[in-house]
Amino acid sequence: MHWLNLASWVPCTEAEGPGRRAALWVQGCDKRCAGCCNPGYLKIVERDLLSSSRMIDRILAAHEASSLEGVTFLGGEPFLQAQGLAEVAEGVSRAGLSVMVFSGYTIQELDDLALPGTKALLDWTDVLVDGPYEASSPDLQRNWVGSTNQRFHYLTQRYDASIEGAGVPERVVEWRIRSNGQLMLNGWPCSLR
Repeated sequence: MHWLNLASWVPCTEAEGPGRRAALWVQGCDKRCAGCCNPGYLKIVERDLLSSSRMIDRILAAHEASSLEGVTFLGGEPFLQAQGLAEVAEGVSRAGLSVMVFSGYTIQELDDLALPGTKALLDWTDVLVDGPYEASSPDLQRNWVGSTNQRFHYLTQRYDASIEGAGVPERVVEWRIRSNGQLMLNGWPCSLR
């Protein structure tokens, strides 16, 4: 069992991938893309530590409550916590959920870096969206990606390019008020038009 350092999580969203999904944002990223939509999640500091097994339990409870299609891992940088996320991905995949991962690393960089747990996480990933965010090249055609350099990799047969939304993407934003009164935004954080 490994530990995760979560920045945030949403038990059910329709703004972070196809269908209803749980979304997990991990804390810490070494890419530092200019214009990152999650600048508070970049610093490599302790936020909310929990075990991979506890996270699996949370996601499966959310699935029971909301009939989830899958889970999406975002950040921060998920591959800096690949060992724990691989365990989560395996646990929820075995329960029938899909796994989507967003990474600032390209798939080639992931191969070159060989960070601990990378292969295991990719083995349980249905869709990988890779590449750093490039503010100078906004993507106005596809769902969920911020810039044109980012690529979808379909690692299983579960999804195909139809989820990208050719033409005008469906930019979804969700607002939530947490029990402490804090306002949370997830999805596409600003209008591109």
